[in-house]
Amino acid sequence: MAPPWTAGAWTLLTALGLLCCCCFGWCEASRTSGLTSGGSRLEQGPSTLERVKRGWVWNQFFVVEEYTGTEPLYVGKIHTDSDEGEGNIKYTISGEGAGSIFIIDELTGDIHATERLDREEKAFYTLRAQARDRKSNDPLEPESEFVIKVQDINDSEPEFLEGPYIGSVAELSPIGTSIMKVTASDADDPTYGSSARVVYSVLDGEKCFTVDRHTGIIMTAVADLDRETQDRYELVVKATDMAGQMGGLSGSTTVTIVITDVNDNPPRFPQKMYQFSVSEGAPVGTPVGRVIATDADMGENTDMTYLIKEGGELFKVTTDVETQEAVVSIKKPLDFESKRTHNVVVEAVNKHVDPRFVDLGSFRDQTIVRVSVSDIDEPPIFQPTEGAIMEVQEDAKVGTMVGIVTARDPDVKNKPIRFSIDRTTDQEMIFHIDPDSGAITLGKILDRETAGWHNITVKAVEADNHTMVSHSAVSIRILDVNDNPPELATPYEASICEDAKPGQLIHTISVVDRDEPQSGHRFYFTLAPEASSNRHFTLWDIKDNTAGIRTQRSGFNRHEQNVYFLPILVVDSGPPSLSSTGTLTIHVCGCDTGETIQSCNATAYVMSAALSPGALIALLVCMLILIVLVLLILTLKRHRKGQRMAEDEEDMRDNVIKYNDEGGGEQDTQAYDMSALRNLYDFPEAKSCDSGPDIRSLPQWIQANRVGGGAEGAEGAAAAATDFSLFKGYIRKKVEQADADLSVPPYDSFQTYAFEGTSSPALSLSSIHTLSTTSEQDFSYLSDWGPRFRQLAGYYAPGNNEEEGS
Repeated sequence: MAPPWTAGAWTLLTALGLLCCCCFGWCEASRTSGLTSGGSRLEQGPSTLERVKRGWVWNQFFVVEEYTGTEPLYVGKIHTDSDEGEGNIKYTISGEGAGSIFIIDELTGDIHATERLDREEKAFYTLRAQARDRKSNDPLEPESEFVIKVQDINDSEPEFLEGPYIGSVAELSPIGTSIMKVTASDADDPTYGSSARVVYSVLDGEKCFTVDRHTGIIMTAVADLDRETQDRYELVVKATDMAGQMGGLSGSTTVTIVITDVNDNPPRFPQKMYQFSVSEGAPVGTPVGRVIATDADMGENTDMTYLIKEGGELFKVTTDVETQEAVVSIKKPLDFESKRTHNVVVEAVNKHVDPRFVDLGSFRDQTIVRVSVSDIDEPPIFQPTEGAIMEVQEDAKVGTMVGIVTARDPDVKNKPIRFSIDRTTDQEMIFHIDPDSGAITLGKILDRETAGWHNITVKAVEADNHTMVSHSAVSIRILDVNDNPPELATPYEASICEDAKPGQLIHTISVVDRDEPQSGHRFYFTLAPEASSNRHFTLWDIKDNTAGIRTQRSGFNRHEQNVYFLPILVVDSGPPSLSSTGTLTIHVCGCDTGETIQSCNATAYVMSAALSPGALIALLVCMLILIVLVLLILTLKRHRKGQRMAEDEEDMRDNVIKYNDEGGGEQDTQAYDMSALRNLYDFPEAKSCDSGPDIRSLPQWIQANRVGGGAEGAEGAAAAATDFSLFKGYIRKKVEQADADLSVPPYDSFQTYAFEGTSSPALSLSSIHTLSTTSEQDFSYLSDWGPRFRQLAGYYAPGNNEEEGS
């Protein structure tokens, strides 16, 4: 609804609209009337005047928005110059809102608005007008388009579409610092009057902030904004249309301005002194306490680091990055007896200092941390604390004092100390210690060559509190005494050619000595007294603890003597001086023209001056032992050879002989005579005299025939001789077959001889009777079974008494 003061304006605007329409129609009515449908000129003939084109008499209409009257609002009138007022023309409209929002009087062409219009919803309407003959309904004018425009009034207040707003500005910003921009929009027509011209102002918060009247930019009005005092402000910004004139509409929004932090505050310790207590036995790195400096700033502006300005000898400070606390801890061991209170000055410093605010003051602060050290019962302390080094001669006697260890009780009471040796470090009990004085003495004889250093651990405990114990390492160095003679480094051997020249260097020798004198080794070389008169070689002391051997003559002959033994005496520098004798073996060899050794004889000739009677006895004993060993070896070999021959005589092949002999029947228990088988080739010929073979060596069935008397005995002997010849012939045949067969081994001990003989004195156990001629069965097929059954087939063949070996 429009305000009441606008009612007279609406009346005035309506009258002006009617006046415009009337004037427009009056001007057009003065023109020559006539209606054309094509819009072109009409010609009546050459004598007639040219007629003016008839047409509609409007372009657009205006209607004021938000009309509140009870009657339809008159918009305008359409009229054609062909209308003479007789009521023959009918006016119609079509298009947007025709018939609903806008109605027309068909006779007069008056248009009225029946509804309240809002320009913010729709600014204009496009319609079309038509004039027709009322009777024939024929169009009298072409359809024409016209516009009804809704005229704006100030009925919309400004609105902040993006509000409420939130902005930020850094504290201590200068006056006029731009913070943000606010914008209000007005739905009225910006091209018509001042209904949409908006101006801005601050309703609440104008003491600290201002807003540009035309742009809506909010700025600071003061330079001392302090986040620590107030970190946010709530503003109310108003927007008024009609350029702020009286009667204009307005709207408002809320603007929140957050004050951001800058590093304008230094760190401050809440207290100027802190007190902590710590035990003197606390290990290094133990935290003593924590202190913290506060900073009114926020975020990274509160980051700080801590330093120790005084008292940093025994303590150190670190910064806890999570809590921004200063952690004071022990840097070196504390001692209650030497100092009981320590004052440590701790300083806090900002990490990120803004150079714009340096003139505000120092961005650091200090406090005192007082540390009180409490007393505890401490174990003894050795002097020196890192351990002791002692020295003793290796020839020192048992009970000699090596050194003294000292320790004290660091406590005020100064309790007595007792000493002992940790026997895990001296299991052989080489050293002893006095429990009261700490004097270390020898318990055994020393040998530097066995062990040059001894490392032991000494314990010190309080006399009345054995839990208070300390350990100290004691290193004992064994000083050398010249108690070992020098010796040649190796059993030296050298070779010379037969045509060696006098003065030729044969070999260079060096010496080893287990002793280690502090002034270094010095050795002297000379030939042993028993070889000092030799005419073959000389010794040259090179003076650098080595010596050279040279030839003294020429013309060595290895066939006369191919080995020389040269004894050399070596003496050290002592004290006392010790010596030993070593032997250099020199071989005389045959060489070519280039002095390259070709061959050396193995026979050794010992110089008479170099061999003692003891050496000769030792050589004889060695030779005797070698002879005895050779005899023992020969005896053992001969004994083993005899055993082998005895084993070879027993032919193991006899054990695999297989034979089939039925013997004399079930009662003949001695038919299997192994001696007969072993002498298979030595069966004697059957004789009728008494000089025949031993009857006991024959099978039992042969013995039975041999012992028979008279003619029966002679017949039995003939039968036996026949049987033996049969055996020999059979075996000889088998041997010939085996010798001719290349697939069998070269001996016949593995051959199988299956031969039953001609007959058996016992009755046959088979159901087949050999001599029976009454059998109805024909056994002639047995001859087809091969050689093994050929003999059996001959037994059963009728009328065939010939015996063959199969």
